[in-house]
Amino acid sequence: MAARVSRVDSSSVVVSDGGLAPFQSEGLLFSAGAELDSLQAGGEPFRRCSAKLRALSASGGATVKTELNLLLDELLSHNYSLQNSGHNITDVCVVIVHASRLIPHSQEHLVIKLCQLIHQLLNQLQVIVDEQTLYTLVSYCTRALRTCSSWTHSEILLAVSSLVYGNGPRCQQHLPELIGPNGVLLKYGDPKQTDIELRRSSVHCLANLCLGVPGHPYLEESYKGVCYRIFLHNLQSLKPSDVEDVVFCTLLQSSLKGIQYFLNGAKWKSTPDQDLGTLLALLKKYMFYGLPGINVEMPQVLYPAPLPQYEAVPASRGKGKKAKAEGKTDGGPEEGDDEEPISVPVRTGGGGGAGRGEGRIGWPKTSNPLTLPLQTGAHSQFYPNWKKNSSDSEFSDPEGGMQSKLRLYQARVRQSALQCFLAVVKSVEKRVLHGYWSSFIPDAPGTGSPPSLTLLTIALKDPSPKVRAASLQVLSALLEGSRQFLSAAEDTSTPRQAFTPFSATLAASLRELHRCLLLALLAESSSQTLIQVIKCLAHLVSNVPYNRLRPGLLSPLWKQIRPYVRHRDVNVRVSSLTLFGAIVSAQAPLPEVQLLLQQPSQSMGPGTSGGATPQEQCLSWRQPVRRDREPNLPSPGGTGVDGVLEAPCWLLQLCVALVTQPRDEPYSDSDAAGSTGGALEPSPVRLEALQVLAHLVKGYFALTQTSLLELAQLSARCLREQDPSVQLHGAKLLEELGTGIIQQYRSDASTSESAVVFIHTTDNFVVQFWSEVLTGPLIGALQNDQHPTLQTSACDTLSSILPQAFSQFPDKTQVLCITILLGLTYSENSLVKAAAVRALGVYVLFPCLREDVMFVADTANAILTVLDDRFPNVRAKAAWSLGNLTDTLIVNMESVELEFQEEFSDMLLLKMLRSATRASGDKDRVKSNAVRALGNLLHFLQPAHLRKPAFQQPLEQAMRALIDTVKGDATMKVRWNACYALGNAFRNPGLPLGTASWSEEAYSALSSVVTSCKNFKVRIKSAAALSVPASRDRYGDMRQFAEVWCALAQALEHSEETEDFLEYRYCTSLRTELCHALLHLLSLCQLDDLANVQASLNSQSKAVLLGFLVHYLSDVALVSRPEDVSGEDAGDQMEPRDRLKELEQALSRLKELEGEDRVDSKSDLDTVKMFLEDVSKSCETIKAAEGLDASVTHTNSPPKFSSD
Repeated sequence: MAARVSRVDSSSVVVSDGGLAPFQSEGLLFSAGAELDSLQAGGEPFRRCSAKLRALSASGGATVKTELNLLLDELLSHNYSLQNSGHNITDVCVVIVHASRLIPHSQEHLVIKLCQLIHQLLNQLQVIVDEQTLYTLVSYCTRALRTCSSWTHSEILLAVSSLVYGNGPRCQQHLPELIGPNGVLLKYGDPKQTDIELRRSSVHCLANLCLGVPGHPYLEESYKGVCYRIFLHNLQSLKPSDVEDVVFCTLLQSSLKGIQYFLNGAKWKSTPDQDLGTLLALLKKYMFYGLPGINVEMPQVLYPAPLPQYEAVPASRGKGKKAKAEGKTDGGPEEGDDEEPISVPVRTGGGGGAGRGEGRIGWPKTSNPLTLPLQTGAHSQFYPNWKKNSSDSEFSDPEGGMQSKLRLYQARVRQSALQCFLAVVKSVEKRVLHGYWSSFIPDAPGTGSPPSLTLLTIALKDPSPKVRAASLQVLSALLEGSRQFLSAAEDTSTPRQAFTPFSATLAASLRELHRCLLLALLAESSSQTLIQVIKCLAHLVSNVPYNRLRPGLLSPLWKQIRPYVRHRDVNVRVSSLTLFGAIVSAQAPLPEVQLLLQQPSQSMGPGTSGGATPQEQCLSWRQPVRRDREPNLPSPGGTGVDGVLEAPCWLLQLCVALVTQPRDEPYSDSDAAGSTGGALEPSPVRLEALQVLAHLVKGYFALTQTSLLELAQLSARCLREQDPSVQLHGAKLLEELGTGIIQQYRSDASTSESAVVFIHTTDNFVVQFWSEVLTGPLIGALQNDQHPTLQTSACDTLSSILPQAFSQFPDKTQVLCITILLGLTYSENSLVKAAAVRALGVYVLFPCLREDVMFVADTANAILTVLDDRFPNVRAKAAWSLGNLTDTLIVNMESVELEFQEEFSDMLLLKMLRSATRASGDKDRVKSNAVRALGNLLHFLQPAHLRKPAFQQPLEQAMRALIDTVKGDATMKVRWNACYALGNAFRNPGLPLGTASWSEEAYSALSSVVTSCKNFKVRIKSAAALSVPASRDRYGDMRQFAEVWCALAQALEHSEETEDFLEYRYCTSLRTELCHALLHLLSLCQLDDLANVQASLNSQSKAVLLGFLVHYLSDVALVSRPEDVSGEDAGDQMEPRDRLKELEQALSRLKELEGEDRVDSKSDLDTVKMFLEDVSKSCETIKAAEGLDASVTHTNSPPKFSSD
């Protein structure tokens, strides 16, 4: 069997033979570290032989043939894979090519030896030959296939397979001869070929042809399709009766490897010849190939379906006591070495897998699936039968050896099938794979149903740890990125009896996944496979919607994973911490996790009931953590908000200890041999512990409040270390602490009692906390130019300071923070620059800084400089900060009045206006905040600015930029911001709205959006902008006013028409804003406007508009529907009393117009007035009806009236 050549890197050599025609090699590719230039003792025989061979000439006759035969024998006698034998790659290439010129195809025994030498050298030295060598040797081999006897073809094909490895695209001239319509590889690789060795060698060649090297072109699609069909047909073929099982296994392995190479680096394209269901059915068949106790009868095609598909019941060797007796196995090699899998790993009784009652390893039938019985002496029941060694052997030694070899090759087939499946998962879209979910993921265990074979069956029952690990890798890949699909799962409601909805089926499948993976965790003793189990659990936890499932899934997992943080293998400890991080960050905060975190740390002891695993005795190398606290650290217990003494979170204690405390044993880690006592945990463990702390602070800040000072000092300690990674994670932890303090402050401010407690904590602790950090390590991190990532994180940390705490800093500390951030905006690193300008955008909103004209001006200049950066991400951050700065201008205009405006530079304001206008034409992520800044700036401009000629052109350009954005095809977020910005600009009474040339375009753009935009949130904001002008003259002439009125009326009439059902939730908010705008227009209208208003009321729209207006004026629930509102998208959200005042103002305006004696407008006025009076009467009728039933008026859910 041809050995597989590993993937290699590239190098370049030039080969020349002085006695022959020049032979150039464009690039020999070989593995890193395999530089074979230097001659050592082991390379001397090869050099001697190669020198003799190169001295031979084809004209030497029989003497040359004899000498050549001896030299080839000697060259073949060496093992070139042992260490570095000093063989020069140039010599290797030249020797092979020169030998091919010396050996005619008539001398078949020499041809065979040359092919064996090619195969041996290229495989053992891991060489991918260059194009010139490839052409010469493949040409030689293809001619040999045509002229030599068929008994030589197997060896020739082995040489070809080594030559074409990773060189498929370079074989263009030979591809027609190899895999064309009559290609030799197609002929020999066809399942009808009787010579199994030729067939296997051909398939191996085809697989190597399909292999692509990253950075190089791949084989053409037409040729890849031909190869794929050969692979598929071989997998679908039956084993000939005269072929040994081991040989057939090698054929299957080559076919599966070929499909894997076919899929790598490409996206799956479904064609009639490439059916995904057919491929998946074959892969599922060979995932269980040779697995003892399972006889798979798989359908030829798997079809996408939400429910499990039928599979034949796997064969079992027996039932009951007889099956248990047959489960005894030979003594085998140490776990983790699948070169010699344990003999006869029979699983009996339940049959096939982890789903529907399968794989319940010693599981009591009466137990809860998520209750793990861990009493002393019961550990053995969790071990699969393949892990229970027995002195009894079912085979004699020769028979046992043959069986062991067969099981070894069968395990390789299963592993290849799983690796191929992994390539399928990576190349096929997740939404397509979700249709086959039930074929590979266990469903809920049921009674009486046929057991299913799933990936968990392999993870629980396969005797090879590598195969088990491969199945878990596939499961992890399936789970990764499946959050949207799994979000459909739900089982919190009462189960229905008539039918089972898909949400309940999916939820049951997730519960079974948790149960089976917990069994795999308990049964696994191979460290490498154990790591995959824990990683798979982490992927599961990260994607499962626990808030839609009944509690209880995480508690058993939490309890069983705790001891593994003390495992001897450092990678297991890291994976366990990763899983804890996934749990505390999954839809945080979850009540179940919150209760788990509050459990006392004493429960971590190995003697605690429910806290041990079957491997507890070998895992407990680390004793339960005893922490000798430093005298300056606060007590771990603290007083909570309710004054109750709270114990510190045990997970927090553990992570802090892992970061700061020395290991208990100096040689406990495989990577720490020779370390001295007192050394800290390995860096990966410490970094993962810091990440868990960051997740914990972010999701469950209330539980970490009592240890804030300790965490602050931990972060400071990390920042003082030399390892940049530890410094970075320390800064990330500081950032999460600062963000958590801010969020807790905002939430607690809503209740006076808790606010007093927390603000007191802020005064006495947060200032001290930040002062200690800012006077030491954080400043050093900000100034560390050698590690820009650390600088970036430090900038983010500075931006997370609580504003109330910042105001209490000494002036020099405030100036230090600001000065550093201003300086970092000129950094050469784009990430640092972006983080610094974002932090300034946060600071400019601080109450203690926003009224400082000098600070605002310095920040504005820095932001405008960064706004012209060449990196889009930097410009996006700068635009966001510019939007915040202009928000500050509006706040100051309303609170400080003219003092701030007079001191702010006119030239700087003009510069900001021009920069924001330019940025509004940038990419959407820059544009969205640029238009927000434009709206604020146009609102901020004072009459003194508008009178200056320098502002005239920039003002018009800014308005046209907003108009173009509203009408353009930008994202809805950008258009929403543009509508908001126009409304903001309309609030400036100094703007010539109604008379300027851009006024008509602005109103037309907003009118078009309010009637035709598919996004209701954009419509809401455009309607709000149209209702901003406070006087009639700002709406322009009669035609412009009529256009606005008709657009609003039409939008209200069709407000329930939408193509996207998701937009329907905003219908109420849209109608509210439209009704408000219409009443606002009526309160400002003139006699000349009433003709157009009356025209819209004479049509069939009158009844519709009346119904909506009555509903708007009378429905109390409009102000209390959280599902209909989203921030500013809800409109004005006025109380019913204020809405009725709008109606009264409109009626008052119409009564004022009655005093104007104009006969031509009297009928229009009467029509509009009668319409509003009808609206008023309807509201009074509804109010009277509500008063008849006092119980209705006092209910929490007021009655809703139809708009009809």
